[in-house]
Amino acid sequence: MRGDDQQQNHIFSYVSPEARVRKDHPLRAIRAMVDEVLTQLSRRFDTMYARVGRPSIAPEKLLRAQLLQMLYSIRSERLLMEEMDYNLLFRWFVGLNADDDVWDPTVFTKNRDRLLEADVAKEFLVQVVEQARTKGLTSDEHFTVDGTLLEAWASTKSFRPKEGKLSPPPDDPGNPTVNFRGQRRSNETHESKTDPEALLARKGQGKESKLSYSGNLLVENRNGLIVDAELFQANGTAERSAISVTQSSFPVRVLSWRLRLLYRR
Repeated sequence: MRGDDQQQNHIFSYVSPEARVRKDHPLRAIRAMVDEVLTQLSRRFDTMYARVGRPSIAPEKLLRAQLLQMLYSIRSERLLMEEMDYNLLFRWFVGLNADDDVWDPTVFTKNRDRLLEADVAKEFLVQVVEQARTKGLTSDEHFTVDGTLLEAWASTKSFRPKEGKLSPPPDDPGNPTVNFRGQRRSNETHESKTDPEALLARKGQGKESKLSYSGNLLVENRNGLIVDAELFQANGTAERSAISVTQSSFPVRVLSWRLRLLYRR
């Protein structure tokens, strides 16, 4: 028997997001570990906020939402808020009820920046790694160092001479037309006007140059856990910096590793 295609909205709902997420969903295990770390950081959160005034977004919800953005590779805070508006799985993980309003993207970003400036987000990830170590999920014998170029948010149109001539008024102030044909550009003579720390770099011969940063990741091979990371300018010293980030986490192992490299040479 064919069912009726009824388009009727219910006024009340008695189903919580907790009941909609299956028991074996991978995010359940992640949520349990995250909540354990957030409980340890609760006193640190108390020192960051005033005791009077209008309540802000809870830092626990901010960090859970930020973790979702990284896990699902959501490219912007605006898109993250859109996903949270209709995705019950995201609402459950962050801690929102089905009828709670999501935050304005600008408000979310400003509150998130407060945590980043206070290094709370970094401490949060350090606690997660320490939790994995206490449970025996990491090893200092099997690890990999990987480096990559991270494309900056600055546009190539912002890469202009440090001390150049005054350019004519743009045809479109919001997105001006820029012609680089015949120009020789380098980090010594040019810089980005919107992100001066970003440098022009490329991954290899024949690849296009982009405003980028360099990043190193130290990965524990047995479980694929990132135990350390660093971000710096794309100055061409990624290999040497990779050794430094490894030595900061596994100094004894790195010393023997470097001795083996010298012996092979």
